[in-house]
Amino acid sequence: MRNTAKLTTAVLAAGALTFGLTACGSGKDSASSDNSGPLVVAASPTPHAEILNFVKDKLAKKAGLDLEVKEFTDYITPNTATEDGSVDANYFQNQPYLDDFNAKRGTHIVPVVTVHLEPLGLYSHKVKKADALKSGATIAVPNDAVNEARALKLLADNGLITLKSGVGNEATPQDITKNPKNLKFKEVEAAQTPRSLDDVDAAVVNGNYAISAGLKPAKDAIVLESAKNNPYGNFLAVKKGNEKDPRVKKLATLLVSPEVKKFIEDKYQGSVIPSF
Repeated sequence: MRNTAKLTTAVLAAGALTFGLTACGSGKDSASSDNSGPLVVAASPTPHAEILNFVKDKLAKKAGLDLEVKEFTDYITPNTATEDGSVDANYFQNQPYLDDFNAKRGTHIVPVVTVHLEPLGLYSHKVKKADALKSGATIAVPNDAVNEARALKLLADNGLITLKSGVGNEATPQDITKNPKNLKFKEVEAAQTPRSLDDVDAAVVNGNYAISAGLKPAKDAIVLESAKNNPYGNFLAVKKGNEKDPRVKKLATLLVSPEVKKFIEDKYQGSVIPSF
């Protein structure tokens, strides 16, 4: 995975408020050493960084929040950087993914506020409907545990496969009990799923990567995840103990404001859905 970061370097006036708590991190490459400095947030480029940059440009100054956004293209570095204090917070993931990450890597990341849902979708350059997939068709799915299970659940919910009862967020292709089309699965890094579309019959793509690739989930997906009772909302997260950082509280409030809700609805047209 690539873990290079692109720093978005607009820093807004901090306002008159001064804070005395200590944020995690040290050294010249780490996040601010006290919470009177800028709040550094790691985010996926689309839509997370776009939403944060809207907050930075339109709302943060008035709220007295000094915000920096670091963009990462993978799903690993934002959490490890939050854990080691290189950044103060991150915004890119959902609860099942975080639970799996914390358990496997011994990190201590916790959610602060849920902001939006990116519906997972099945896309194809070869067919326009899921039931048009031929016998033996190959489907690309994300290779990380939670997103692969989520992809398989999407296919099961739409009648393409049947999964073992109770398998939950640990599902793999080995848990398929019925596969009437004899579908084959190609496991690839989540960020690569849109690029695999020319090489496979269909691919299950995370919403942020679909948008980055120029796909419109609400229009282009041949199967799209439902938002109803969906556990995969994306949230702002911090290392445990930093939830009460005044800067984090300010950002959390702004992220669920009417202005952000309108921005999400207007910009993404149903491809990203506010969760508040």
